[in-house]
Parts: sequence; C-alpha cells; structure tokens
Amino acid sequence: MTKTVPCGNELHKFLIWDTAGQERFHSLAPMYYRGSAAAVIVYDITKQDSFHTLKKWVKELKEHGPENIVMAIAGNKCDLSDIREVPLKDAKEYAESIGAIVVETSAKNAINIEELFQGISRQIPPLDPQENGNTGAIKLVKPTAPASRRCC
Repeated sequence: MTKTVPCGNELHKFLIWDTAGQERFHSLAPMYYRGSAAAVIVYDITKQDSFHTLKKWVKELKEHGPENIVMAIAGNKCDLSDIREVPLKDAKEYAESIGAIVVETSAKNAINIEELFQGISRQIPPLDPQENGNTGAIKLVKPTAPASRRCC
C-alpha cells in the first residue's frame, strides 16, 4: 500500500507494509526498514500485550534500523476506548522517552490517519538540494557505434 503526503515543497511517499507484528516476519524486518526515513509501530489500545510487543519492535529498529529513522507510535482502536488497557499517558511517556511521536487512531473508522502521516512528514528532514538526484544509480547510455574499419 502507498500513501503520498504533501509537506512543504516536497511530497513524501510512504510505502506501507503491514506485518501485523507476526513473529514470522521478524527475520525479514531489516528488509522492510532498510533505507526508510520513517517507521510506524502500531499497538492495540485494548491489549496491554501489544504495547509490550511494540517495545520489542522499537528495540529492533534502534539496534538494526537506519540511524535517523523517524518513529511514530500509533495506538489503534481508539474507537474502543471504553475497553482500553493502555492509557494514553503511558504511550505518551514511552514515545517521549524514545523520541517518537504518538497518535491514537482507528483504522476501522479512519480516525487520525491523516494526522499520523502529517505528523511523521513534519519530522522527516527536508532533502538537501545538493544531494537531490544523487541516488547512487548508474546512468545507462546507449554506446556509440564503433568506427568502421577498412581492410587493407
């Protein structure tokens, strides 16, 4: 899934992989966040266990992810706050301790999804104009035809 978010004079294109925190994706995790500017780690506000799992993913990102990755914590299912197990205060304190932003969302009802991506976009540093275009790619050009040789 992709999402494009305007931010100042730039467009930030988000490529979204939902691994649902499944253990079978753990060994593939570096492939997902290699070269990423941001990561969203989601927990279920109605399940304390998911908040503990979130902390394991944050540790993984800090140990093996890009050095300056922007981290966002999304507390999902805010539409079910009457059965909440994770207080927003706890999420805010943890987010502050790791330098992440925190937003409570509801994927089901599309609550605060735009706010989440806008918040992330504001944290991503602008591209350096001198680096713009320096992707490390090799430019391929069609070779010129060799000069014809004459036989004696």
